Amino acid sequence: MSERAYFDWNATAPLREEARAAMAAALSLTGNASSVHAEGRAARQVVEVAREKVAKLAGAEAKNVTFTAGATEANMLALTPAIATDRTKSLRDRLFLSAIEHPSVRSGGRFAAAQIEQLPVTGDGLLDLHALRTALARAERPLVSVMLANNETGAVQPIRDIAGIVHAAGGVLHVDAVQAPGRIDCRIGELGADLLSLSAHKLGGPQGVGALIGRGDIRIAEPLIKGGGQERGQRAGTENVAAIAGFGAAAAATNLADAARMASLRERIETGIKAIAPQAVIFSAAAPRLPNTTLFAVPGMKAETAIIAFDLNGIAVSSGSACSSGKVQASHVLAAMGVEPALAQCALRVSLGRTTSEHDVENLLTALTKVVSSIRKGRIDAGLAA
Repeated sequence: MSERAYFDWNATAPLREEARAAMAAALSLTGNASSVHAEGRAARQVVEVAREKVAKLAGAEAKNVTFTAGATEANMLALTPAIATDRTKSLRDRLFLSAIEHPSVRSGGRFAAAQIEQLPVTGDGLLDLHALRTALARAERPLVSVMLANNETGAVQPIRDIAGIVHAAGGVLHVDAVQAPGRIDCRIGELGADLLSLSAHKLGGPQGVGALIGRGDIRIAEPLIKGGGQERGQRAGTENVAAIAGFGAAAAATNLADAARMASLRERIETGIKAIAPQAVIFSAAAPRLPNTTLFAVPGMKAETAIIAFDLNGIAVSSGSACSSGKVQASHVLAAMGVEPALAQCALRVSLGRTTSEHDVENLLTALTKVVSSIRKGRIDAGLAA
């Protein structure tokens, strides 16, 4: 098929040309960034310039940026009892996280299972703040992890309010902000977060590189990966200079200039969905959401089948649920929101980005019309099987 429209930006964004160029230049270097000779210093310079750019995106100090192999590793690095500040060296005694977190956070990192507690969310997918206050009263030195914006529904959490509650209880707040850059503000100080995770490929950088960013005197006292002492002792291993260079270039190119346009296109999509299938449900519609994300379900239109049908029509969308080995799984996010399993199985996520056009939107809605029509006529499963 000659023309395709990509609506899976929350999974990964197309590589920016700035990132591609920065990576190509970095790949021409020879030195190890830990070496003291001229070649090593040249590689180190690339890493430190990128660190400055990523820090600027997050409103942080460059010295507080630790590069990792992705946001999953950044989350795992953050989720440890061994978080120290200049005020206290005491271990965190409990981990509290929302029920809609990414699997890398839900795993609990280096906390024992008995130390982890999931907190409920509302039907709109927002953290229950009363439940948070109640939970924190049971812990002396809590660590709380709440994502800034949900990857499935796009619901944006009230992180500033959450930070106030956590800090009043003597806790530390980690925020998975992977979906935020280029869509909403993700400056660590403005959010009130203590630790912030980012991923390069969500903002147009390469896959396989991310960062954990700290604020103030927060630091990880027990690194996840130990060895040569790279990344100021926070993460051992030879730095992936080319990937880090691409991350820095993508971070420097990222801004909120396209947010309003994406919001307008999202509104057009949701209006079109309702016109084509009036019974469709748009999840978290009443909550603040990312300007680029729509999670919807048409009752009776199973996601696993619909994704293939859209793909055959030149449209890349995804399920609202996690995908494992090509099989659509039940969404823990929708389950936590109280969505009936039968409806949750129909959830489709449409996520757009800086290059999404009105023409792409029209193609999406045209494909949706065809898919819904086929389902109503009972032909879609037979047609795909053939």
